Amino acid sequence: MKCPHCKTPDLQPTLIEEYLPAMGCDTCHGSLVSLLSYRHWVETQRAPSAQPPAASSATLEATDTPFAIKCPKCERVMAKYKITGRISNRLDVCSSCDEAWLDGGEWQLLEALQLSRNMPAIFTDSWQRRLRREATEDTRHAALVRMIGQEATAKVEDFRTWLGDNEHKSHILTYLYRS
Repeated sequence: MKCPHCKTPDLQPTLIEEYLPAMGCDTCHGSLVSLLSYRHWVETQRAPSAQPPAASSATLEATDTPFAIKCPKCERVMAKYKITGRISNRLDVCSSCDEAWLDGGEWQLLEALQLSRNMPAIFTDSWQRRLRREATEDTRHAALVRMIGQEATAKVEDFRTWLGDNEHKSHILTYLYRS
């Protein structure tokens, strides 16, 4: 199998975590992980007694393949899934082989974000929709800040929070629209 990122031949057997096998690239440090092995690993590992504090994403060195890659096993194009809305890294998944490609440092990024034991959730439509909603809200917020400033935007956000909990919301909105 060739590395989908750097095309180095012969991925080597490795362990991402104790008892979690993968096929790794010695050049780019990426790993091909069988999601079947991953699920088995999650089920057989004891949950950590205390979650480690999330590391700042700025301190992590995780690469991300910006282009579409082919599955090292079947040569089909792998789908890309965003991890979070604030981090540009995406996980690559082959739906045919049920394999995930983790670019160098992405496993450590998942650990820092406390997602290493819940990776399949990232591949769901609901996860990806939530990230798109968050991105849309961030864009709307930034536009409002540009139009009216940070202080006024903070007041609008406070009002929106108050209004959302108010039993007379429809009457207040009607009053405001008619003003």
